[in-house]
Amino acid sequence: MKPAPFEYHAPTTIADAAGLLADLGDGAKVLAGGQSLIPMLALRLAVFDHLVDVGRIAELHGIERRGDALWVGAGTTEAAVGASVEVASSVPLLAKATPFVGHFQIRNRGTLGGSIAHADPAAEYPAVALALDASMDVVSSRGSRTIAARDFFDGLWSTSMETDELLAGVSFPIWGGRCGFAVEEFARRYGDFALAGVAVAIELDGDDRVRRSALGLIGMGSTPERAVTTEAQLAGQPVTEVDAEEVGRSAVAGLEAVPSDLHGSADYRRQLGAAMVARAWRTASAEARHG
Repeated sequence: MKPAPFEYHAPTTIADAAGLLADLGDGAKVLAGGQSLIPMLALRLAVFDHLVDVGRIAELHGIERRGDALWVGAGTTEAAVGASVEVASSVPLLAKATPFVGHFQIRNRGTLGGSIAHADPAAEYPAVALALDASMDVVSSRGSRTIAARDFFDGLWSTSMETDELLAGVSFPIWGGRCGFAVEEFARRYGDFALAGVAVAIELDGDDRVRRSALGLIGMGSTPERAVTTEAQLAGQPVTEVDAEEVGRSAVAGLEAVPSDLHGSADYRRQLGAAMVARAWRTASAEARHG
């Protein structure tokens, strides 16, 4: 199939893009890397009268340390994120998640902001953003605002951004101290969307107790999920006494909207998700203790 007819716009500044989104209304859609949007348009799962291509906006590109956070421009490609020494040193969880994003051809075109704004619950970057309490810089012709990751994802392929708003960048808090990070997921084939997965971050105190942890679940609901109850239970525990298998079971226990489809039932995904959490917990905790 071919996409329905649309009018193409290619602004070169954030202000121009925001003006177009305000003028065009609900009939407009932002085009970033296009790795998710273009197939949906081709299959006519989505139809828009206008596409606003933000790929030429230099203000949306870049990686900068800003205080205790790392800012990544929404237009920064996934390949650039994966190749960044600054990302690897400041936000290792984001670096570890990047090789799981599709294939290298997709990462060369796909963007961090496009992935997060698309809000696919089976995607890696939304889970990382949620786990690390990232904040989204959103702009429109009415001004700018910041949205916390926990308030950003509000439904399947849906966010709390208004139709005239544009994601400009994402700020990821930088974890210090004795930390470990791991991403694990299972897909039928390399590059496919995960049936279940997790992004795990752990910080230990000087006595090898869990100071804090974060578990962002991939493919386990209609939105990215975070196992906050499990995180609270782990706080203060000696990491050597934590049962990784129990962490996995606990992380998926309260999930209510686990998908069930031809690729796997909800029960299968829960078992798979628990196994991924346990595996990632072991890797992250070992890194925090000995890294």
